[in-house]
Amino acid sequence: MDAEELAARWRERLESWAIPEEILAKAPADPWSHSPERFGTRTDRALAEPDDGPTMTRLAEALPDQGTLLDVGSGAGASSLPLGRRIGHLYAVDTSAPMLEGLTLRADKLGVPVTTVEGRWPDVADRVPVADASISAHVVYNVPDLAGFLRALAAHTRGRVVLELPHRHPMSWMTPLWEHFHGVSRPVRPIAEDCVALAAALGYPVQVEEREAPLERFTTLEELAESACRRVCLEPSRAAEVAETVLELGMWPVPRDRWVTIWWDR
Repeated sequence: MDAEELAARWRERLESWAIPEEILAKAPADPWSHSPERFGTRTDRALAEPDDGPTMTRLAEALPDQGTLLDVGSGAGASSLPLGRRIGHLYAVDTSAPMLEGLTLRADKLGVPVTTVEGRWPDVADRVPVADASISAHVVYNVPDLAGFLRALAAHTRGRVVLELPHRHPMSWMTPLWEHFHGVSRPVRPIAEDCVALAAALGYPVQVEEREAPLERFTTLEELAESACRRVCLEPSRAAEVAETVLELGMWPVPRDRWVTIWWDR
């Protein structure tokens, strides 16, 4: 299967994750939104407890001392700022202004020069220069045009491109809750192998490494229930009911994800 066919299949599979309109219309909050506070906490933990997993290892070994780094879908900087003063200049791209504000505050404390670009990649690609290395972590499941995304990332990287993503869609763990509360089955694909296949079909010499996620998804059942209410389009007042259902369905504790690192040198 060629790159065009794989790209179309990725888009179709990702679009199948759309929430039915009749459910989305009644949602009390945006089920796809992300909390800047939660991302900030993750970044602070990454700074306090450096990760020696394959993503950070492959990125660190490819970044020259005082080199330029491009972080696409940066959030608060959990996948780039741990490299600290080795970064000569960080270019951070994200659709969320609050996320970028949090990244800038942390970069300033670390003494890392940073330029932030608010917008969606690759729409804003012409606003950043070519960097020595690039990272895009936990982003691709939000990208319908994955071929265009990867091409632009490669075009703006002088050395190594590094991607990190969970093996399955990050919302997959909630499939039993969707079936229980709405009678809706959720898709299985796309998965990480689909991203790998497309990158290879685009001509990139991809390398792949996989490991268990270093972090628990939730630290308490209450935290899970609060998040699940938003994701499954339920009123926050139903959190106790969700927690009870999670226990009844044997979903707690939530198993750790498998995280996949995909990388190639230009």
